[in-house]
Amino acid sequence: MHHQPSGGPLTGLRVVDLATLFAGPTAAMLLGDFGADVVKVEHPRKPDPSRGHGPAKDGVGLWWKQLGRNKRTITADLGTPGGRDVLLRLAVGADVVVENFRPGTLERWGLGWEELSAANPRLVLARVTAFGQTGPYASRPGFGTLAEAMSGFAAATGEPEGPPTLPPFGLADSIAGLATAYAVMAALAGRDRTGAGQVVDMAIIEPMLAVLGPQLLWYDQLGYVQPRLGNRSNNNAPRNTYRTADGGWVAVSSSAQSVADRVLRLVGHPEFTGEPWFATGAGRAAHAEEIDKVVAEWIGRRTRAEVVAAFEEAQAAVAPVYDVRDVVADPQLRALGTVTRVDDPELGSLRMQNVLFRLSGTPGAVRWPGRPHGADTDEVLAELGLTEAEIAALRAEGAL
Repeated sequence: MHHQPSGGPLTGLRVVDLATLFAGPTAAMLLGDFGADVVKVEHPRKPDPSRGHGPAKDGVGLWWKQLGRNKRTITADLGTPGGRDVLLRLAVGADVVVENFRPGTLERWGLGWEELSAANPRLVLARVTAFGQTGPYASRPGFGTLAEAMSGFAAATGEPEGPPTLPPFGLADSIAGLATAYAVMAALAGRDRTGAGQVVDMAIIEPMLAVLGPQLLWYDQLGYVQPRLGNRSNNNAPRNTYRTADGGWVAVSSSAQSVADRVLRLVGHPEFTGEPWFATGAGRAAHAEEIDKVVAEWIGRRTRAEVVAAFEEAQAAVAPVYDVRDVVADPQLRALGTVTRVDDPELGSLRMQNVLFRLSGTPGAVRWPGRPHGADTDEVLAELGLTEAEIAALRAEGAL
């Protein structure tokens, strides 16, 4: 029997998004993807900078279309008495407020945890900053790039002789956004038990450090500091990217002994598999130079499609190195619905990444892309009980 899917699982959850530039807004987007009613508050005269980040089409910023999806947009200058009043009224009916001002900024406006939790004791306030709310760096301005540098990520990334390498996109911010969405859900689960909201103190550097795995433990127990290895690994070989005859690239990994075995047989060098050092990942990694030579030679004589087909048949792990053109054409991602098409009143039809995972009973959805600056101000304020005259007065004083 086929049940009509209900709304997303977070339907009925109210989220106020005060954050800009990536980590905080990503968290709010992820909550909106699964049904939360997200109200994005922007400064009336200084819109969220992501609206102007990166390429635009017909003067409309594309990044915002993704980051602003599933959000209603209103304007309020929180530094004015009228703007402060609007936010307090929003907070009364909200479950979550997400902000990423420097520590002390909300307090300066009379909108700190004291005032917000007095207005609504069930509120969860998620505070996202580069370095957290306390400590010697708390007041520094911070971007994800600083976290990528200071977490150890950049030091371990890149070719051995080359410079430390930063990612070409907002990696630390995105990971912090995922972590913040989880933190909010954890705080809401706590509220279900205690009845009280609480503050989430998210430092962008910490989730970035968390995803680096056992590096810290290795250092603590062995004094080992992870070096830059390019695309190789210290834990196994073959593990690298290899160029194909048609100018493409493939990535090969052999975390399992059996896979390493299959790869070397496939490329015509079964003699490697009998060597005593071949029996451990570390042993193979120590011989990466000779392993890579024979694997690269074999792959270099074949096209990308031929390599992938041969590896698949041998049940050896390989992946073509995709750019965005390959991503949108891939049959597996198509089958999963990983890329979705959304109608946009400004730009027509848009393709973007779909929601993060599939739920069988209450799936999420991209209901609409990012909306124009302040598009929903009147509607949201009317829902809060403000009259047209009151909204007009707030406009006149510059609060909206």
